Amino acid sequence: MPPLSFDLHVPRRPQRPLPLLQPRHWQTQLIQLLQRRLQRPGSHDVLINAGPGAGKTLGALLSFERLQRQGQLRRFLVFCHRSSIASQWLQAAERLHLRLREWQPGEPGHDPWGEADGLLITYQAAGRNLQALLPQLEGRREEAWLAIADEVHHLGLDPEEPEATAWGHAFSRLTAGARLRLGLTGTPFRADNLAFCAARRIQVHDGEAWVEQIAPDLSIEPRDLIAAGDVRPLEFRFQDGWVDHGRHDQPGDTERSPLSQEQRESWRARNLRRAIRLGDSSSIALRLLLNARQRLEVVRRQHPEAGGLVVARDIAHARRLCGLLEEEGDRVLLVHSQDSAAADHMQAFKAGNADWLVSIDMCAEGFDAPRLRVVAYLTTVVTRTRFVQAITRAVRMDAQRASQEAVPRHPSYVFAPADPLLLQYARTWSLSEPYVLRPKAADAEPTPAAGGRAPSLPLQAMEDGAGAVIRMRGPQLPNFVLQR
Repeated sequence: MPPLSFDLHVPRRPQRPLPLLQPRHWQTQLIQLLQRRLQRPGSHDVLINAGPGAGKTLGALLSFERLQRQGQLRRFLVFCHRSSIASQWLQAAERLHLRLREWQPGEPGHDPWGEADGLLITYQAAGRNLQALLPQLEGRREEAWLAIADEVHHLGLDPEEPEATAWGHAFSRLTAGARLRLGLTGTPFRADNLAFCAARRIQVHDGEAWVEQIAPDLSIEPRDLIAAGDVRPLEFRFQDGWVDHGRHDQPGDTERSPLSQEQRESWRARNLRRAIRLGDSSSIALRLLLNARQRLEVVRRQHPEAGGLVVARDIAHARRLCGLLEEEGDRVLLVHSQDSAAADHMQAFKAGNADWLVSIDMCAEGFDAPRLRVVAYLTTVVTRTRFVQAITRAVRMDAQRASQEAVPRHPSYVFAPADPLLLQYARTWSLSEPYVLRPKAADAEPTPAAGGRAPSLPLQAMEDGAGAVIRMRGPQLPNFVLQR
């Protein structure tokens, strides 16, 4: 009689190999933070503020992988806002041997994950298919799963007008059953002064009254990443110039002011529009573009594959900028949201098939091109979010370049008009500033600088006069001197 066997022949899930990647210091901190939150009932939201190149995608996936191995989490669900970003999540998951699949509308059943570890969905798809997704996710309430929101600042919350923040509304409802919600962003603020999902709000005193402030649970400043050699520093070249207002056919009916010194908001905006307009008598766009091109040639002496990005105002403006670069013999690709081939052009640039990429609104969040070393910012969009997102496209490095360069790394370069707001953002781009939620009644026209005063020019530029290039370098930018 054969011996009794208790082997029921239940198929076992194959053991996933250990990831070869070792977490960075801050990623280890994130793992520990999530472990603590899982042990504390009611701790639902975790917000991570880390700039481009920090490794937010890998940090989130490494955290899940570790917690899954420990039996604390079973599945994860990633929300992102672009298909190009979705592909980056798929590639990162593959590196860690995690099975991540894209959710498809119309899928039957109540198990959206199937045999996968993770599910990927765009904010747009989540909003359109909210009613179909809700019963699928509600059926997993007993299972410990992690919700991840990439570029979470897009998920605005407005209790007074919930229909105006459909993405935030959809995310909030779909993730109600998640054990944890992890928000990832490099720009934890919004131009409309709204709060956003997966973010705690705390009360702080600003010297006059108590206000609400978004408080990241873990903040990794760009200057720390620069010091560690994880990303490149940035050097700024702000082109100043004189802007004329009034009618040239009537002497005495004109006013001239330096671009960098205009404190009247309406005039500041008008100065910038004229400064970037090609062919305008007050334009500095051509000079700025040629300076950026010359800098790229210098960078290529030690980085032959380097390329440049031009951020344009609109399609017509972008096409003229493309023409100017092509006249100089450069290979140029144009991308914008109305071009069906935009994704192919971006991939072609990443592969080195163009010297310059000219974009209106496509190359900000999620655009990962380590060969990018020069940015020419020639648009009238001057929100801090858009500016920082654009310029930090040039801080990333690949492993090959990192092995060839000492720390600190060779800088990338930003060329921009000397607009007072852009000057202010450049001073603080490497720092994490608090996002204060002001009451709507207190909303006011943005001021060029804290305290209602525009920053003065650095001493170097003051000596040269308007029309000079204002130079800033490194994560620690020079203090502005006060004019007397």
